[in-house]
Amino acid sequence: MKYSIELKVASSQAWLDAVMTDFDAFLQDHADCERKAAAMATSLIAKYPDRVKIIPDMIETAIEELEHFHQVFALMQRKGIPLNKEMKEDPYIKRLTPLTHGGTQESRFLSRMLLGSIVECRGCERFRMVSEVQSDEELKRFYKTLWTSEAKHGNIFVALALEYFDEKTVYDRLHEMMEFEGKVVQSLPIAPALH
Repeated sequence: MKYSIELKVASSQAWLDAVMTDFDAFLQDHADCERKAAAMATSLIAKYPDRVKIIPDMIETAIEELEHFHQVFALMQRKGIPLNKEMKEDPYIKRLTPLTHGGTQESRFLSRMLLGSIVECRGCERFRMVSEVQSDEELKRFYKTLWTSEAKHGNIFVALALEYFDEKTVYDRLHEMMEFEGKVVQSLPIAPALH
């Protein structure tokens, strides 16, 4: 069974150019995103302690995201790049979050799980793009490792949603959310940031 849907809109060359032009800023944003991803996985456990099937995978996801943060931080230290003094609001996440509001408690749970998949799938695509243009072999390997991990995380959220909802409900909602995400990506200003 397929656990994810392809992105509806590809990230642009302009986005990749912005990242490669200011890679230090991208690393700072990347570090922030890994911390937020770990927090998101643990917040799902806190919000849904009765959804026992999600807990082991969310614990594992949170640990992996913290490991990624640790790796990015170590890379930044070697390059003399500081962490951001404060984590900035992510305009991409801000625009997508309303997809998880309204409706029933059940529909909100489904949308939160699928939002996790969408964010991970976008990260996977963008890490792959960054990996493919790297001339630094260490960075090329690092981002290749990350994009394979993000792909796994994207699949986990959909697989877990299928533990609680039928296929049609899951894939109809995922398709709807992916369409919206594509419009968001096209409308956001270009910046050297993961999202």
